[in-house]
Amino acid sequence: MPTVVKTLKIRVKDKHAPLLLQMARQVNFVWNFVNALSSRSIRERGKWLSAYDIHPYTKGAAKELGLHSQTLQCVAQEYVTRRR
Repeated sequence: MPTVVKTLKIRVKDKHAPLLLQMARQVNFVWNFVNALSSRSIRERGKWLSAYDIHPYTKGAAKELGLHSQTLQCVAQEYVTRRR
């Protein structure tokens, strides 16, 4: 039985575009940081980091970046999922 996927199309008003672009850059920064951290862990210890292992390294960064802390945790979780 095939799965049906519905796609919702919305238009983002132009006044929100700069904020969304800024948030996208910040999430990209977190992704790159987690990638570098994971790469360094592999090189130095030969161990992949789990999302749980990554959280202490991103602690406190949410306030500096203007993102919610759960966003950083979701980025770390998604990175671990995609890495596998």
